[in-house]
Amino acid sequence: MKKALAQNPNLLRTLLGLSVTLIVLLSYAVYGATVSPSYYLYTTESTETDHEIGEPIRIYQESSNTTTWSWDIPANSSNLTWVHLSAVELSSNAKVRLINSAGLYSHRLLGVESDQAFSCAEQCQKNSTHEVESPNGDTIVIHALTSYDPARRNNGTVYGSDLAEATLKAKDLIAYEHSPSLLRVEIIEQGDRLTSPEIMMLSVNEEFDSIKVFSVDAATEFMWALAAVVGCFSMVLIPSFTVYFAAKAKEKKDQVKLQDSENQVKASIEKS
Repeated sequence: MKKALAQNPNLLRTLLGLSVTLIVLLSYAVYGATVSPSYYLYTTESTETDHEIGEPIRIYQESSNTTTWSWDIPANSSNLTWVHLSAVELSSNAKVRLINSAGLYSHRLLGVESDQAFSCAEQCQKNSTHEVESPNGDTIVIHALTSYDPARRNNGTVYGSDLAEATLKAKDLIAYEHSPSLLRVEIIEQGDRLTSPEIMMLSVNEEFDSIKVFSVDAATEFMWALAAVVGCFSMVLIPSFTVYFAAKAKEKKDQVKLQDSENQVKASIEKS
């Protein structure tokens, strides 16, 4: 650092000027990217339907000594996203089946908020029939999706040159027709059962609601960006300047010692 300053006396001013220039340029770049009007946030409106459950069809198979209960439940196919099935008052070793010929995505961890590592895109299986067994007659819950693409539900973000283009993209992402949408529920119980279990079916349909330009508090974001850039450059420049000032202090001490030594020599010569 000392040699560099000796070769270029204006190095310190050059470093400071360059640092300030880069801080301003990078802060403006972050600021400009943050408030870019090309990104739009759209929202969806959910409609939940708690289906009315009628009397089931009962079939007893003597050969296997099992009783099968079945319900056919029509659902709205327009932008159908979620299907939630609950079955209660089951007998031991009962099997619950959710059937849809168009196929549904499901997994035993789907809808379990405590499992943060679960990803439906990676672990959910699309099948026309999802079956869960109740060994002890416990309540069975099956959650299913028509698609694991989050763009069809729970809001999202699109990129567009203007509001009209972004609106069309958002509506295209949401639009979906799940056909056939008929949901069939089957419960298979051991023995000749006369009392049917109880089921509850809830379906969710999403519709486009609104869209707006992505925006943030520009002043706050600019200050955060500026602080981040200043912090990064400080980590680089502070050690360099520390070495420089330490070297200057040591140089001054050496000069004082040298001057003291010269004064002592002169004094000795004068005495002699």
